[in-house]
Amino acid sequence: MSDVTTTDLYEVTMALSYLLEDMSRPATFSLFVRDLPPERGFLVSAGIEPALDYLSAFRVTSADVEDFASALHRPYADLSPLCGTTFAGEVRAIPEGRVVFAGEPLLEVTAPLAQAQLVETFLLNQVSHQTAVASKAVRSVLAAAGRPVIDFSLRRTHGTSAGMQAARTASLTGFAGTSNVAAAVRWGLPASGTMAHSYVEAFPDEEAAFRAFARAHPGPVTLLADTYDSVRGVRTAARVLRDLGRGPGCAVRLDSGDLGDLARRARAELDRADLPDVRVIASGGLDEYEVEALTRSGAPIDVYAVGTRVGTSADAPYLDSAYKLVEYDGRPVMKLSSAKVTSPGCKQVFRRPGGDDVIALWDEPGPAGAEPLLRTVMRNGRRLGPPDTLPEGHARLTTDLASLPADAVRIRAPRPARAVFSERLSELTEGLSERLRSS
Repeated sequence: MSDVTTTDLYEVTMALSYLLEDMSRPATFSLFVRDLPPERGFLVSAGIEPALDYLSAFRVTSADVEDFASALHRPYADLSPLCGTTFAGEVRAIPEGRVVFAGEPLLEVTAPLAQAQLVETFLLNQVSHQTAVASKAVRSVLAAAGRPVIDFSLRRTHGTSAGMQAARTASLTGFAGTSNVAAAVRWGLPASGTMAHSYVEAFPDEEAAFRAFARAHPGPVTLLADTYDSVRGVRTAARVLRDLGRGPGCAVRLDSGDLGDLARRARAELDRADLPDVRVIASGGLDEYEVEALTRSGAPIDVYAVGTRVGTSADAPYLDSAYKLVEYDGRPVMKLSSAKVTSPGCKQVFRRPGGDDVIALWDEPGPAGAEPLLRTVMRNGRRLGPPDTLPEGHARLTTDLASLPADAVRIRAPRPARAVFSERLSELTEGLSERLRSS
């Protein structure tokens, strides 16, 4: 099944009708998030680069048309006008890693109407999911207050593709590594892993398991200490590491129980064994809330491994995102449905130092000293430059986070920053709304 057919059926039916009606003038669609989820003070733009990869390769083949026809129970000939459609439009986007707020377009697509319509579902899927996970992951980084955070989410994400995206976006936000081997290889990320409880259980006792694991891996090792009794497990691990002359780079991992108390007891055992360089790793159902509590308590945890709750963005598993037509053939358009009103026209977002973001029309000048966030990244269906790298995105995020108010980045009960309309955009929105309501 191709990415082209990974779409909602109504995209196909609308695009076909547009072609049959000769409605092929340029249309602009804006992709944005209406409202931030609870407990989010900001979002992190993500999924833009995969979206651009998709658009660059977009082409409706005869096999795709056969699938469309099959889904509609119609002859191939009826759907044949779609065959050969490629994406030949322009894309303006906020680069990955930038902090964004409700109502701000993460990207805008301008292309012949049928083309812009056909790509809606896939773009929403890529950008919405990855922005949601990135916006969750960065909170774990903030909560860890400088301690490394590792992605352990693959086994419980909603499919392996989601697991790959989780590892990628976690790296974007500053995670130090991932357990996902495929993601580590694809994006050059540090791979990180320990052992399972089943490994320890397969041996007669913990010490035999730890010694066997160390024999198989002559470099630094991490020993899982809580299969039976956590403190006893740390004591055994310390004995094995000391006997083998291992220390720097090695670690013990705690995966259950009162992690704060156990970390303190583990640290004491390691220090008594003269192993000050052996780290304590904590895992087991963690996300930013638990990580913050452990950090605030002063628990001697050196590394946090987070998985399910972050990889699925468990407390906010979706975004109220939309991809809406804002202009067709030079004519601004908008939606007036209750609670889903949109604003017309192609947009730009300006970031003012120390002030609210301003959502403006694309062709209007921004406030003095403000930075435009959307940049043109594709024209005539082709990228205008090389893809952004994850380190570039992370550098942007680091800069943006430093400029946010403290109450927007706090973990509990954050106060979201807001974006305001420019005067010209407000006037256009109000005027068009009045005309549409009176027509």
